[in-house]
Formats: sequence, structure tokens, C-alpha cells
Amino acid sequence: MEHHPDLASPAFKAAPYAYWRTLRERAPAQCVRVSGGNTAWLITRYEDAVIVLGDSRFAKDPLKAKGNGGNEPPWMPGPLRALSRNMLDLDEPDHRRLRNLVQKAFTPRVAEGLRPRIESITTGLLDAIEMRGNVPVDLITDFAAPLPVAVIAELLGVSEADRRNFRRWSNDVVAADTSVWHKFRAVPSGIAFIRFLRRLIRERRVAPGTDLLTGLIEVRDAEERLSADELLAMCFLLLVAGHETTVNLIGNGLLALLENPDQMARLRREPELIATAVEEMLRFSSPLQMATERYATADVEIEGVMIPRGALVYVVLASANRDESIFPEADRFDIAREPNRHLAFGHGIHYCLGAPLARLEGTIAIRMLLARFTSITLPPTKDPQLRWRRGLVLRGLESLPVWVDAGGGIRTGDTRPGKQKRL
Repeated sequence: MEHHPDLASPAFKAAPYAYWRTLRERAPAQCVRVSGGNTAWLITRYEDAVIVLGDSRFAKDPLKAKGNGGNEPPWMPGPLRALSRNMLDLDEPDHRRLRNLVQKAFTPRVAEGLRPRIESITTGLLDAIEMRGNVPVDLITDFAAPLPVAVIAELLGVSEADRRNFRRWSNDVVAADTSVWHKFRAVPSGIAFIRFLRRLIRERRVAPGTDLLTGLIEVRDAEERLSADELLAMCFLLLVAGHETTVNLIGNGLLALLENPDQMARLRREPELIATAVEEMLRFSSPLQMATERYATADVEIEGVMIPRGALVYVVLASANRDESIFPEADRFDIAREPNRHLAFGHGIHYCLGAPLARLEGTIAIRMLLARFTSITLPPTKDPQLRWRRGLVLRGLESLPVWVDAGGGIRTGDTRPGKQKRL
């Protein structure tokens, strides 16, 4: 097998697109070795990605696919196995049963009802950044991360004191998707996360609230539509998936604007483009490098290549979203691009449940940030300071240091007539 880069490494994440272009052109269904000694098939063209994501022959449960040419199911530490009962890793009908329990909480209408609270949280974060004065700001740790963490934590009733811990645990767990060693290193954080969730569930049983977690517990206790492991896994998934993609959407999107100042200037001039700008950020700098793993339950031919039963398959969303056959000038960042049928949130039955909320949070965050600060610039020595997170599935920055300048403008929170800057 020919040599391929470490697809999970921060170095690869910094500049992956030339490699994906090569695969699209030469080997759109390519078998590579991933960490841990297993092999995986990468699907890199847009049309093939749509087919695989919607084809029931590619299952989430590896036990359905055991057979010729297959890998062993990924190793998972015993204490963390309960988390595998989350709906992201299940096929029908279990996936639909679990999704039906929570999808009403993530409709566009419900997300829109959260707008005032999201704007309030964003204002507080921007106030804190502005009050720091003329010092560098990390747009990940100071802005992109705490916003969605606060929103999903409030939805599930997680106290403010616990939020910093669950962000740290989430970082460790999602980075451990590539090798036994990285999974082993994540065990302490995973166990701490599980203990925290069990405690939270116990507390809600004693003192129910009006949050989503209370609703899930009531379903579990009254109707038994959730097993104990499914309840635990659902809480874990909602907390992790409920913020990780949005952190990357905001961080990667802001980096795309900073590296394309003509597009940032245009968005400032034409604030009505914010919706299409967010869609282009999702396409151009996909928050997920790949969809989560699937397993072939039969021999399936893709692009003239036979993917054997049992094979581990990854659909490369970041590559599909740069497919020139679908997106003209795919490597150009264009905030007015339409149509924009990107796959950043996936496709098929596992399409991201939280997409409406992520879009709303990203739109509000970027709109209000640009309204508050007349100048946002990368440091002159930006390259060494742009650190990408390790992991096979997600693609996001660890940090995004910038200089910001409010230009002596009015604070975003000033509500006097004619004084509030809006984008």
C-alpha cells in the first residue's frame, strides 16, 4: 500500500485540500491505512458521498458488516462502551426511535426562539474581549468555544461551573478517534465525563427542571423508550455534538474571512449576505473533515472499485465540498455563492440534528463580531500560531489569535436610538 499522510495530524489539517484533490482526480475510492493498523476506504467525490451516506448497505454498526475483508470493530475502553448507544452510531430502527425523542428540540422554529439568549451571550463575550484593551485575543477560547458551550449547556441544564470541565473532556474524547493509544489517553477524561453525566441525571431525578435533560429522564422513567445506557449516551452526544461543530464553524469561518480580506470587506458592506456567507464557510472550511465511520454490509462497487464487505468507510466531507464538478471555482471563497448544496452537515438519515441551531449561532456570532470590531487582523507571524486540533473526523482550530479594534465605535449592547451598530 502506498504511503499516505497522517490524516488526523494537525500538520495535515493545516493544508489538506491538495491531497483531497489528488484523490478525487486519481482514486476517488481509496484504501488507506489509519492509526491502529486498520485500513479504511475514503470516498472523496461529491456524488459518491451522497450515494454512500444514503445507502443502507453502509451501516453504522460494525457487527452488521463482519465478513470478508473486514476490520475488527474499533477498540473502545470498557468504561466508555455505554456511549456507543448514541443515535449517531446506530442504524434503523433504533436511530429513528432515539432521534424522534429529541428532534423537536432542534427545529428551526425552536432554534429561532433561542435568538435573544444567543445574542445576549454573544454580547457578554464581546464585552469581555473589548474590555481587555489592546491585547491579542484568541477567537477560539474567548469567543467561538464558550458561545455554543453556553447554549447547549443551558438547553440541557448544565451549570456554569461545570461547563469548563465538559469542554475539556470533550476535547480529549473527540481527539481520540484514530488509534488505541489516543483512545487510551482519553480514558480518564471519558470516565470523568460519564461520572459527571450520571451525577447530573441523578440530580435531575431529585429536582426536575424545564430543560431537555429533564424531559429525556421523564421519557426514560415513564415510557421506558430509553435504556439507561441510551440515556447516558444521548446526554453525551448532545453535549459534545451540540457544540463541537459550531466551534469549528465559527473558528474556521472567521479564518476564511481573515485570509480573504476582500470577502470580509464585502460582508461588512453587504451585511444581508450573512446567510450565504455562513453557508460558504460551511462548504469552504468544513467543520467536519469526514463523516463518522460506516461499514460495508456487502461488496459494493464505487467508481469501478470493489469495497469489500466488512470494510471501514469514511466519506470525506471536506473533499466533497471542494468537488469542482459541483462547485465552480471550488477553491475560491465566495460569500455570495449560490446554489451551495454542501454536505457539511452530512446527508441521509444521520443528517446533523443540530444544523438549524449551529447555523443560527454561527450567523449571530459572526454578524455581531464584525459589527463590534472595525478591524480584526491576524498577527504578522500567524502561521506558527494557528494550531489545528488532532482527530480524524473534526477539523477545527485549537486557537485563532487576532488583534481587534473597535475603532472607538459604540458598544454592541448600547440600545440608544441610532447608536447600536448592526451588521
